Amino acid sequence: ESQLQERIQETFRIIEEQIELDHQILLDSDSSARTISSEDLSIAALEIEAHMKEAEKQAGQEQDPERKNEKKQRFRLIRQLHKHVETDYLPRQARYEAYRETFGERNSFSKTDHDATFMRMKEDHMKNGQLKPGYNVQMATENPFILFYTIHQRPGDTACFIPHLEKLHATSLPFPKRITADSGYGSESNYVYVHELEEQPEALIPYNVLNKEQTRSFKKNIRHVQNWAYRAEDHFYICANNRKVVFKRYSRRTDQNGQVRDFKIYECEDCTECPMKPQCTKAKGNRQVHVNTVYEEMKGKARRSLWSDEGAAVYARRKIEPESVFGHIKGNRS
Repeated sequence: ESQLQERIQETFRIIEEQIELDHQILLDSDSSARTISSEDLSIAALEIEAHMKEAEKQAGQEQDPERKNEKKQRFRLIRQLHKHVETDYLPRQARYEAYRETFGERNSFSKTDHDATFMRMKEDHMKNGQLKPGYNVQMATENPFILFYTIHQRPGDTACFIPHLEKLHATSLPFPKRITADSGYGSESNYVYVHELEEQPEALIPYNVLNKEQTRSFKKNIRHVQNWAYRAEDHFYICANNRKVVFKRYSRRTDQNGQVRDFKIYECEDCTECPMKPQCTKAKGNRQVHVNTVYEEMKGKARRSLWSDEGAAVYARRKIEPESVFGHIKGNRS
């Protein structure tokens, strides 16, 4: 669509050099920042057609051969521009606008089922990561009955978590005292959402690197800030080479789901001639660390819940209950 907009902009620069449109498309030098809609093109096409007919009439009435030839050339140019707008640009732009409306918040849809989104399926017989149109089904189970389900257009589970619980809230079903899910749901936004719920359910949801953090290789890796000492009263870390990594500034980012995340940025006072630098960072300057304090707090809370005796026993059932339900649907009922 961006390439089409560039061609439309260039065409209308030529058009407005030849004729004066009542409905000006290129209003000023900043017009390239504005998307020219199919409605703009439709109105302009009618105006250009009127000018084209007038140019043809003038060329036919002109008696002077030289001027007649000039007017014919102008008529042919306007006719060619009108053809581009009416038969090429207008239908293509209208099609792109229809696509955008169908997309919604997605980045793909199936032409045979506009509600379906292209996703990578676990059943990949060709082993080439082929995308197929489908839906993401989220289910809440217990012993192992399906109590509630929702259908989503997002391929990833992380972004389906909050909409799933919001729809559960809107029903008359009792809200669970515990929410158990796998690490695919362990994001900052999901943790915060559960933490702020009025029912205050316990979240037995690991984050994606929880198991990796417990390995010997992770604990010995000097790159990971989790392995450094932290002086809370003075707001600095001590790296593997006993150098201070001090707080520098705050940073804010917005992820692809629109979630705003706040970070504290720390930087080592001096990495010059540090023998451990090649193992610690690839940066040319001093090592920087970006710490999301809210997420770290939520991850700590998740660890305490998951590592408690009761929490560990409940989470162990997650591998049996919902997985057997999905297995029954896929293996026995498909």
